[in-house]
Amino acid sequence: MPKGYWVSVYRTISDPEKLAAYNKLAGPAVAAGGGRVLVRGGRVVAHDAGIAERTVLIEFDSFEQAVAAHESAAYQEALVALSDGVERDFRIVEGID
Repeated sequence: MPKGYWVSVYRTISDPEKLAAYNKLAGPAVAAGGGRVLVRGGRVVAHDAGIAERTVLIEFDSFEQAVAAHESAAYQEALVALSDGVERDFRIVEGID
């Protein structure tokens, strides 16, 4: 079964305090949903129309698990804390088998 991934690229971080509040809630929510953080911040080299901002990559055992973790009450609470503190491109993608 193909794995599922959360891919999040931050275009701007306008409120670092909201991001910190989100991180406190999102970490446990992701872990409870079976997610494993592969990339969080770190160095980025952007090409083409890419943006060299914060990038996060989280792996789940399946695409369905990744979707369920995003829909969980715990992660939704984290999103409320984040609210308009960032602008990001967030997507859930299915890996290849």
